[in-house]
Amino acid sequence: MEHITLLLAIVVVTALVFDFTNGFHDTANAMATTISTGALKPKTAVAMSAVLNLVGAFLSVEVAKTISGGIINEDGLRTEVIFAALVGAILWNLLTWLVGLPSSSSHALFGGLIGAAVMSAGWSSIDGGTVVTKVLLPAIAAPLVAGVAALLATRLTYRLNRKITDEAQLKSTAKGYRAGQIASAGLVSLAHGTNDAQKTMGIITLALVTGGVLAPGSNPPVWVIASAGIAIALGTYLGGWRIIRTMGSGLTDLRPPQGFAAQTSAATVILASSHLGFSLSTTQSCSGAVMGAGLGRKGGVVRWSTATRMFIAWGLTLPAAGLVGAGAEFLTKQGPWGVAVVAAVLVGGSAAIWLLSRRKPVDHTNVNEPAGVVTTAIAAVSPPPVGLADTHLKTTIHAPADPQTDPARPATV
Repeated sequence: MEHITLLLAIVVVTALVFDFTNGFHDTANAMATTISTGALKPKTAVAMSAVLNLVGAFLSVEVAKTISGGIINEDGLRTEVIFAALVGAILWNLLTWLVGLPSSSSHALFGGLIGAAVMSAGWSSIDGGTVVTKVLLPAIAAPLVAGVAALLATRLTYRLNRKITDEAQLKSTAKGYRAGQIASAGLVSLAHGTNDAQKTMGIITLALVTGGVLAPGSNPPVWVIASAGIAIALGTYLGGWRIIRTMGSGLTDLRPPQGFAAQTSAATVILASSHLGFSLSTTQSCSGAVMGAGLGRKGGVVRWSTATRMFIAWGLTLPAAGLVGAGAEFLTKQGPWGVAVVAAVLVGGSAAIWLLSRRKPVDHTNVNEPAGVVTTAIAAVSPPPVGLADTHLKTTIHAPADPQTDPARPATV
C-alpha cells in the first residue's frame, strides 16, 4: 500500500462509499419480507443481515475478478475513469433510494464504469461479450427464474397445507414458516455479501492495477476484501427503510409462507450466479421472487403500478449512470480542477438528496406503514378481520324531541 497516491486513495475511499450505499440500498433484498410479515423486528433484521453480509464477503472472489479483469480493458486505463464511474453509481443509488425504488446497485456501477471508460478511451475499451453474457443476460434471466421459482414454491406450499384446519396446527405451521423465513433471509444476506461486496472489491482492485500497485489479473488483497465487507455491512445496518417499505408492502402483501418461498428462491439464484461469476443484480432477483410469491397465493395480487415504476428504473439504471459517469470523466480529463469539480458535485448532490429525504423520513418505527397513495387508500377502506370487534366504533344518534324531557339529550350506542 506504500505506492498509493492521493488520487488513488480518493478513489478507494469513494469505492467504499459506494459500497456503503450499496449496503443500505439493498438491505430490502434480504429483510423486507421478514420485516413486513413480522418474523423479525426491523432493527434485529438489519443487524442480522449486516453480520451475514460481512461473512459472505469472504466466501468468494469470482465476481470481483469478472469486474476487475473482464468488463473493462485494463491497458491504458486511467485512475480518474474509475473515480468518474463511482460518482455516477453513487448518485443514481441515492436518487433511487430517495424515491424508494429498488433499482440495481450493480447496474449503476456497471453503467458508470462503461460510460466513463467510453468517454476516456472509446468503445474499444469495453469487452462487449463479457457485458452481454455476464451482465445483460443475467439481468433478464435472474428475475424471471427467481419469480417463477417463488410462484411454484408458494403454490406447492399452500397445496401441501390446504387440509390443515386445526387451530393449534395452523399456529404451529405459521411459527415454522416464520422460522424458515428468518433462515432464508439469512441465506439471502449471505448471498448478497458474496455477490455485491465483491463488486467493490473488483473496482478497488481495478484501481490498484491502473495505479501500478497490483499486476493485471491479480486477486483482491485481503485488506480490500475486509474493507469492502465492513463497508457494505455498515450500510446494511443503517437500513434502507424507504426501499424496505416498497418491497415489503408496496409490491404485494406477503404472508410468512410466501416470504419463505420468495427468499429461498432468490438466495438459490444469487448463490448459483456468484459461483459461476455472473454479476447479476440481487435487487432484481429478490424483486422478481417477491412478485412471484405474491402471484402464487390464491387471491394474491401484485401492485403493477409500483412494479412498472420499478421496471422503468431498472431500464434507466445503466444508461443514466453511464451518462453521469461519462460527464464526470469529461471533467476529470481537464486536469486537477476537473477532479475537484466532480468531487464537489458528488458531495453537494449527496447532501441535497439527504436533505430532501428528511422532509418525509422513513425509519424502523414507520417502515411497515402503507407505501404510496393507492396502498394507503386500500388500507383505509379495508374491513377489520373477521371475528374481531372494534371497540372504537361508536356513534351518537340523537333521540326524537320529547317535550317532557330535554330535547337536546342524545342517545349513545
